[in-house]
Amino acid sequence: MSNEKSLDAPIKLKVLVTIVNRKKADFFTSVLESFDVNQSEVIYGNGLASKQILQYLGLNKSEKAVIISFVKETKVKDILAQYEDKYFKVKDAQGIAFTIPLSQMIGLNSYKFLAGIED
Repeated sequence: MSNEKSLDAPIKLKVLVTIVNRKKADFFTSVLESFDVNQSEVIYGNGLASKQILQYLGLNKSEKAVIISFVKETKVKDILAQYEDKYFKVKDAQGIAFTIPLSQMIGLNSYKFLAGIED
């Protein structure tokens, strides 16, 4: 039996994955910046779905941007609400956003940076 105790992080983080049309990546990253998200990475890719599947899903382009961000758990609902509010105002907006819980992390400095904790 170990004498070490598990430490709970004071600020819980989630990984927010946003997949949108490539041309809309800057728009969605600007939303993230307005919520003081310290780390986002944009990965550009092409979907592999056939034209039939794209048509069935109502999608017309396969060039996508995948935005991976580390966000404070308390801000997730507000970010998604902002996405939804802005989403309907953007022409040809198509995409998806979801979160993944971040339950463990190695590196105190990395955690502090992602959580926006200053010493």
